[in-house]
Amino acid sequence: MISEPWVTALEVAKHLGVAKDTVYRWREHKGLPAHKIGRLWKFQLSEVDGWVRAGGPDDDNVEELKG
Repeated sequence: MISEPWVTALEVAKHLGVAKDTVYRWREHKGLPAHKIGRLWKFQLSEVDGWVRAGGPDDDNVEELKG
């Protein structure tokens, strides 16, 4: 069984085409799935993609997706 790698907020930001600060804001206020490992926040892209497909950020934040 191959496990999915944990990625950083910067990698999530690049994956979604948004700023790193937006990733942290979505984690804190919009429920973007993340896991605290020690003092660092880590993400799995499959969870992030599922969150986006399920509605992700509100329509109010569509401009943030444009970078």
